[in-house]
Amino acid sequence: MFEYLAYDIQEGIATITLNRPDRYNAFNDGMSYELQDALKQATRDNEVRVVVLTGAGKAFCSGQDLKASGGDPDRSFSDSLHKRYNPIIRAIRNMPKPVIARLNGVAAGAGCSLALACDVLIAAEQVQMIEVFVNVGLVLDSGSSYFLPKLVGYHKAFELATRASRITAAEAHELGIINKVVPAEALDAAVAEFAGHYAKAPTKAIGLIKKMLNKGERSSLDDILEYEAYCQEIAGRSEDYREGVNAFLEKRKPEFRGK
Repeated sequence: MFEYLAYDIQEGIATITLNRPDRYNAFNDGMSYELQDALKQATRDNEVRVVVLTGAGKAFCSGQDLKASGGDPDRSFSDSLHKRYNPIIRAIRNMPKPVIARLNGVAAGAGCSLALACDVLIAAEQVQMIEVFVNVGLVLDSGSSYFLPKLVGYHKAFELATRASRITAAEAHELGIINKVVPAEALDAAVAEFAGHYAKAPTKAIGLIKKMLNKGERSSLDDILEYEAYCQEIAGRSEDYREGVNAFLEKRKPEFRGK
Protein backbone atom coordinates (compact mmCIF):
# COMPACT_ATOMS: atom_id res chain seq x y z
CA MET A 1 0.00 0.00 0.00
CA PHE A 2 2.83 2.41 0.86
CA GLU A 3 6.39 2.71 -0.42
CA TYR A 4 7.89 4.71 2.43
CA LEU A 5 5.64 3.66 5.33
CA ALA A 6 4.46 0.51 7.02
CA TYR A 7 0.82 0.56 8.16
CA ASP A 8 -0.59 -2.11 10.45
CA ILE A 9 -3.76 -2.49 12.51
CA GLN A 10 -4.01 -4.86 15.45
CA GLU A 11 -6.80 -4.84 18.05
CA GLY A 12 -7.80 -1.24 17.45
CA ILE A 13 -4.21 0.05 17.32
CA ALA A 14 -2.95 1.49 14.02
CA THR A 15 0.85 1.54 13.89
CA ILE A 16 2.38 3.84 11.28
CA THR A 17 6.11 3.29 10.81
CA LEU A 18 8.27 5.73 8.86
CA ASN A 19 10.26 3.34 6.73
CA ARG A 20 13.40 4.91 5.28
CA PRO A 21 15.87 3.49 7.81
CA ASP A 22 18.86 4.01 5.49
CA ARG A 23 18.12 7.77 5.65
CA TYR A 24 17.20 7.74 9.36
CA ASN A 25 13.58 8.11 8.24
CA ALA A 26 14.19 11.58 6.81
CA PHE A 27 11.29 13.02 4.85
CA ASN A 28 11.27 13.01 1.09
CA ASP A 29 8.20 14.17 -0.84
CA GLY A 30 6.81 10.67 -1.12
CA MET A 31 6.97 9.89 2.58
CA SER A 32 5.32 13.18 3.54
CA TYR A 33 2.37 12.58 1.20
CA GLU A 34 2.06 8.95 2.26
CA LEU A 35 1.97 9.97 5.92
CA GLN A 36 -0.86 12.38 5.15
CA ASP A 37 -2.76 9.52 3.52
CA ALA A 38 -2.08 7.11 6.38
CA LEU A 39 -3.31 9.61 8.97
CA LYS A 40 -6.48 10.22 6.95
CA GLN A 41 -7.03 6.48 6.73
CA ALA A 42 -6.59 6.04 10.50
CA THR A 43 -8.97 8.94 11.16
CA ARG A 44 -11.72 7.52 8.94
CA ASP A 45 -11.42 3.92 10.14
CA ASN A 46 -13.86 3.36 13.00
CA GLU A 47 -11.97 0.23 14.00
CA VAL A 48 -8.90 2.33 14.83
CA ARG A 49 -9.05 3.63 18.40
CA VAL A 50 -5.45 4.82 18.81
CA VAL A 51 -2.48 5.52 16.52
CA VAL A 52 1.18 4.73 17.23
CA LEU A 53 3.69 6.67 15.15
CA THR A 54 7.28 5.40 15.05
CA GLY A 55 10.34 4.92 12.86
CA ALA A 56 12.10 1.89 11.40
CA GLY A 57 15.67 1.09 12.37
CA LYS A 58 17.72 3.36 14.61
CA ALA A 59 15.83 6.66 14.23
CA PHE A 60 12.37 8.07 14.79
CA CYS A 61 12.76 10.78 12.14
CA SER A 62 15.76 12.95 11.28
CA GLY A 63 13.71 15.67 9.57
CA GLN A 64 13.87 16.76 5.97
CA ASP A 65 16.12 14.75 3.66
CA LEU A 66 18.45 17.52 2.49
CA LYS A 67 19.86 15.33 -0.24
CA ALA A 68 16.38 14.82 -1.65
CA SER A 69 15.53 18.53 -1.59
CA GLY A 70 18.93 20.05 -2.33
CA GLY A 71 18.80 19.26 -6.03
CA ASP A 72 16.07 21.84 -6.68
CA PRO A 73 17.42 25.39 -6.29
CA ASP A 74 13.98 26.87 -7.02
CA ARG A 75 12.19 24.82 -4.37
CA SER A 76 9.73 26.91 -2.37
CA PHE A 77 10.07 26.39 1.36
CA SER A 78 6.65 27.91 1.95
CA ASP A 79 4.96 25.62 -0.58
CA SER A 80 6.73 22.62 0.91
CA LEU A 81 5.37 23.43 4.36
CA HIS A 82 1.84 24.18 3.17
CA LYS A 83 1.60 21.08 0.98
CA ARG A 84 3.76 18.53 2.80
CA TYR A 85 4.34 19.19 6.50
CA ASN A 86 1.52 21.38 7.79
CA PRO A 87 -1.23 18.93 6.72
CA ILE A 88 0.54 16.22 8.74
CA ILE A 89 0.67 18.32 11.89
CA ARG A 90 -2.95 19.40 11.52
CA ALA A 91 -4.04 15.80 10.90
CA ILE A 92 -2.42 14.66 14.15
CA ARG A 93 -3.83 17.50 16.24
CA ASN A 94 -7.32 17.28 14.70
CA MET A 95 -7.58 13.49 14.81
CA PRO A 96 -10.32 12.59 17.34
CA LYS A 97 -8.16 9.75 18.63
CA PRO A 98 -4.95 9.69 20.67
CA VAL A 99 -1.66 9.59 18.77
CA ILE A 100 1.34 8.07 20.55
CA ALA A 101 4.88 8.82 19.45
CA ARG A 102 7.07 5.75 19.95
CA LEU A 103 10.50 7.39 20.01
CA ASN A 104 12.98 4.66 19.19
CA GLY A 105 15.79 7.01 18.14
CA VAL A 106 16.68 10.57 17.21
CA ALA A 107 13.91 13.08 16.53
CA ALA A 108 15.45 16.07 14.73
CA GLY A 109 14.11 19.09 12.87
CA ALA A 110 10.72 18.28 11.35
CA GLY A 111 11.01 14.91 13.09
CA CYS A 112 11.12 16.72 16.42
CA SER A 113 8.10 18.78 15.38
CA LEU A 114 6.31 15.57 14.40
CA ALA A 115 6.91 14.12 17.85
CA LEU A 116 5.80 17.29 19.63
CA ALA A 117 2.50 17.23 17.74
CA CYS A 118 1.59 13.82 19.20
CA ASP A 119 -0.53 13.41 22.32
CA VAL A 120 1.73 11.01 24.21
CA LEU A 121 5.50 10.59 23.81
CA ILE A 122 7.22 7.42 25.00
CA ALA A 123 10.97 7.22 24.46
CA ALA A 124 13.86 4.81 24.79
CA GLU A 125 16.65 6.05 27.03
CA GLN A 126 19.09 6.62 24.17
CA VAL A 127 16.75 8.99 22.30
CA GLN A 128 17.87 12.53 21.57
CA MET A 129 15.71 15.41 20.40
CA ILE A 130 17.09 18.43 18.55
CA GLU A 131 15.60 21.48 16.87
CA VAL A 132 18.31 21.42 14.24
CA PHE A 133 16.91 24.08 11.87
CA VAL A 134 19.27 26.91 12.89
CA ASN A 135 22.30 24.78 12.03
CA VAL A 136 21.47 25.20 8.35
CA GLY A 137 20.26 28.80 8.67
CA LEU A 138 16.55 28.00 8.91
CA VAL A 139 13.83 28.67 11.49
CA LEU A 140 11.50 26.35 13.37
CA ASP A 141 8.65 24.92 11.33
CA SER A 142 5.99 22.19 11.33
CA GLY A 143 4.52 23.56 14.56
CA SER A 144 7.63 23.60 16.75
CA SER A 145 7.36 27.34 17.46
CA TYR A 146 3.80 26.66 18.69
CA PHE A 147 4.39 23.54 20.76
CA LEU A 148 7.84 24.13 22.22
CA PRO A 149 7.28 27.34 24.25
CA LYS A 150 4.01 25.95 25.59
CA LEU A 151 5.86 22.90 26.86
CA VAL A 152 9.07 24.41 28.23
CA GLY A 153 8.51 28.19 28.42
CA TYR A 154 9.87 30.96 26.22
CA HIS A 155 13.42 31.15 27.52
CA LYS A 156 14.17 27.42 27.30
CA ALA A 157 12.47 27.25 23.92
CA PHE A 158 14.65 30.13 22.68
CA GLU A 159 17.77 28.30 23.85
CA LEU A 160 16.79 25.01 22.26
CA ALA A 161 15.83 26.69 18.98
CA THR A 162 18.80 29.04 18.62
CA ARG A 163 21.57 26.77 19.88
CA ALA A 164 20.22 23.55 18.36
CA SER A 165 20.82 21.98 21.74
CA ARG A 166 20.56 18.21 21.85
CA ILE A 167 18.52 16.99 24.79
CA THR A 168 18.35 13.43 26.01
CA ALA A 169 15.13 11.57 26.64
CA ALA A 170 15.68 12.01 30.38
CA GLU A 171 16.14 15.78 29.97
CA ALA A 172 13.06 15.98 27.75
CA HIS A 173 11.10 14.11 30.40
CA GLU A 174 12.20 16.56 33.07
CA LEU A 175 11.14 19.46 30.84
CA GLY A 176 7.68 17.95 30.40
CA ILE A 177 8.13 17.10 26.71
CA ILE A 178 8.13 13.31 27.05
CA ASN A 179 5.62 11.31 29.09
CA LYS A 180 7.69 8.21 29.80
CA VAL A 181 11.30 7.09 29.34
CA VAL A 182 12.26 3.41 29.45
CA PRO A 183 15.22 1.21 28.53
CA ALA A 184 15.26 0.32 24.84
CA GLU A 185 14.30 -3.28 25.54
CA ALA A 186 11.20 -2.10 27.44
CA LEU A 187 9.98 0.37 24.79
CA ASP A 188 7.57 -1.97 23.04
CA ALA A 189 5.98 -3.04 26.32
CA ALA A 190 5.56 0.55 27.48
CA VAL A 191 3.97 1.61 24.19
CA ALA A 192 1.74 -1.48 24.21
CA GLU A 193 0.51 -0.61 27.71
CA PHE A 194 -0.46 2.94 26.71
CA ALA A 195 -1.91 1.92 23.34
CA GLY A 196 -3.82 -0.97 24.89
CA HIS A 197 -5.35 1.39 27.43
CA TYR A 198 -6.58 3.79 24.75
CA ALA A 199 -7.76 1.00 22.46
CA LYS A 200 -10.26 0.01 25.16
CA ALA A 201 -11.07 3.50 26.39
CA PRO A 202 -14.14 5.65 25.52
CA THR A 203 -12.76 7.00 22.24
CA LYS A 204 -15.44 9.61 21.67
CA ALA A 205 -14.80 11.17 25.10
CA ILE A 206 -11.03 11.13 24.56
CA GLY A 207 -11.43 12.79 21.17
CA LEU A 208 -13.54 15.52 22.77
CA ILE A 209 -11.00 15.95 25.59
CA LYS A 210 -8.27 16.36 22.98
CA LYS A 211 -10.27 19.12 21.27
CA MET A 212 -10.95 20.82 24.61
CA LEU A 213 -7.29 20.83 25.64
CA ASN A 214 -6.26 22.23 22.25
CA LYS A 215 -8.91 24.94 22.48
CA GLY A 216 -8.03 25.67 26.11
CA GLU A 217 -4.56 26.87 25.14
CA ARG A 218 -5.97 29.86 23.28
CA SER A 219 -9.37 30.59 24.85
CA SER A 220 -10.77 32.51 27.80
CA LEU A 221 -12.22 30.75 30.83
CA ASP A 222 -15.75 31.75 29.83
CA ASP A 223 -15.26 30.34 26.34
CA ILE A 224 -13.93 27.08 27.76
CA LEU A 225 -16.78 26.74 30.25
CA GLU A 226 -19.23 27.02 27.35
CA TYR A 227 -17.24 24.57 25.23
CA GLU A 228 -17.03 22.07 28.10
CA ALA A 229 -20.82 22.17 28.41
CA TYR A 230 -21.17 21.62 24.66
CA CYS A 231 -18.76 18.66 24.65
CA GLN A 232 -20.25 17.14 27.79
CA GLU A 233 -23.65 17.07 26.12
CA ILE A 234 -22.15 15.08 23.24
CA ALA A 235 -20.29 12.71 25.57
CA GLY A 236 -23.38 12.25 27.75
CA ARG A 237 -25.35 10.97 24.77
CA SER A 238 -22.73 8.41 23.75
CA GLU A 239 -23.00 4.65 24.00
CA ASP A 240 -19.80 4.64 26.04
CA TYR A 241 -21.38 6.83 28.71
CA ARG A 242 -24.32 4.46 29.06
CA GLU A 243 -21.95 1.52 29.25
CA GLY A 244 -19.80 3.29 31.84
CA VAL A 245 -22.77 4.00 34.09
CA ASN A 246 -24.17 0.48 33.73
CA ALA A 247 -20.77 -1.04 34.51
CA PHE A 248 -20.46 1.14 37.62
CA LEU A 249 -23.90 0.14 38.85
CA GLU A 250 -23.26 -3.51 38.08
CA LYS A 251 -19.82 -3.36 39.72
CA ARG A 252 -17.94 -4.61 36.66
CA LYS A 253 -15.29 -3.29 34.29
CA PRO A 254 -16.79 -1.29 31.39
CA GLU A 255 -16.43 -2.53 27.84
CA PHE A 256 -16.20 0.64 25.82
CA ARG A 257 -16.77 0.48 22.07
CA GLY A 258 -15.63 3.98 21.18
CA LYS A 259 -19.13 5.15 20.19
